Amino acid sequence: MSGRFEGKVAFITGIARGQGRAHAVRLAREGADIIGIDLCEQIDTVDYPMANSSDLDETVKLVEGLGRGIVARRADVRDGDALTAAVDAGVAEFGRLDFVVANAGIMPVWGKDSNTMQAWQDCLDVLLTGVLNTVETTYPRLIDQGTGGSIVLTSSMAAVRPMMRTRGGHTLGLLGYSAAKAALINLAQNYASFLANYHVRVNTVNPTGVNTPMIQNEMVEDRFTNGNPEDIKALVNAIPVDAVDPEDIANAVAWLCSDESKFYTGNAMRIDAGASLR
Repeated sequence: MSGRFEGKVAFITGIARGQGRAHAVRLAREGADIIGIDLCEQIDTVDYPMANSSDLDETVKLVEGLGRGIVARRADVRDGDALTAAVDAGVAEFGRLDFVVANAGIMPVWGKDSNTMQAWQDCLDVLLTGVLNTVETTYPRLIDQGTGGSIVLTSSMAAVRPMMRTRGGHTLGLLGYSAAKAALINLAQNYASFLANYHVRVNTVNPTGVNTPMIQNEMVEDRFTNGNPEDIKALVNAIPVDAVDPEDIANAVAWLCSDESKFYTGNAMRIDAGASLR
């Protein structure tokens, strides 16, 4: 299968399911080969089932079914050495790197451990330091390669608007999630500034709720059933949908990786169904 990403290679974190899988399939459908990692383990403060090895195997199957190559490994974005090893293996297989999608994430915002300092720390470690590790591992390769590239960081609408409307809606996990996602916008701007000279673009995508296992679970269902209705108003879409699909975010990521966006950098792209209007 040929397409606008023929001969290109993308490195995607959190690839086993959800948005990460959607990005892999979308880019592969247009010709890209894929390097991907996922933790495939549970983090104790996360009160919903995280991805496992079977999920990762399914992503591999889907990409290979499109006729593209994929190097997929279990790795933790908190571990810089593991990230380097995964990227090294992929570049050895495919010979280059063009796109980086720092997508891996967790959401310990509600549930039994959500109001602990560990939930706060886990958010910072995975959502912020993990993204830093991902970019630090990859951007020198893009510079050395000399052909430009695109780096996309998965942020959130939680970065640009408060998620708490009552004291009862307060958890340390939700504060950590929101703070980390907000910091990614600044991180992207700084990387975009110094990488612009090398034609490497850096942007964030800031989705509203996305129909993935991160929100389709008992933790979120319980929150929406039993939480204060005032807190539920924190993220209401103007377009009358409860959430968007991962493919909607993948479409935006594909554009950010394409030459169609070659002069678009340092921006936070809201795919929010008009939530910012409410």
